[in-house]
Amino acid sequence: MKINWMGHACFFIETEKKKILCDPFSDGTGYPLFKGNADLVTISHDHWDHNAFHLVGGNPLVVRDPGSFSFEDIQIKGIPSFHDKAHGKKRGSNIIYKISVDGINLVHLGDLGHVLTREQVKEIGEHDILFLPVGGTFTVNAEEAYEITVQLKPKIVIPMHFKTPVNSFDIDPAEAYTIKFERIVKKPFLKIDRTELAYPTQVIVLDYPVN
Repeated sequence: MKINWMGHACFFIETEKKKILCDPFSDGTGYPLFKGNADLVTISHDHWDHNAFHLVGGNPLVVRDPGSFSFEDIQIKGIPSFHDKAHGKKRGSNIIYKISVDGINLVHLGDLGHVLTREQVKEIGEHDILFLPVGGTFTVNAEEAYEITVQLKPKIVIPMHFKTPVNSFDIDPAEAYTIKFERIVKKPFLKIDRTELAYPTQVIVLDYPVN
């Protein structure tokens, strides 16, 4: 499996047989638009910087609702959550996606705006790789993101939705979160299989594409 961070909350995941895209964005984030094909697209919520499935080639299956779905050898679970701490009254709802493929369980938290409930932790269950927003303002902040890391205990955390030099959003940089860990690994992309997943939790910061 190969994982590329496309910027913001968007990840392009290439498995043995399929291509998966999470939370594609429209123009305006500062990152290049995704111009490739995908077989499956997940949408955590209906905001322009997360829901641009119309820009994706390949006539993908689009999953944008809670519930359980199957797509050939891929299992998807959408878990309801909120974009804020006021049960969605400020920014609406958000869907957490658990994607199981190639023997690896990935969890994309979308624009999660609150620490997880006990029920949500149970719903997520066993997983390996966590895509975690850390920038605050529109999502959980670094302190809350760290609390979620403790709640879920993933094998790998990949931070997302944080301030970068090309991004104009009023959010914190990744360092507000990563400073809480002794060792951070930086990679252009992550290539991994099931045999390489192990504790303790590893934080990996991926590069983003530039124009």
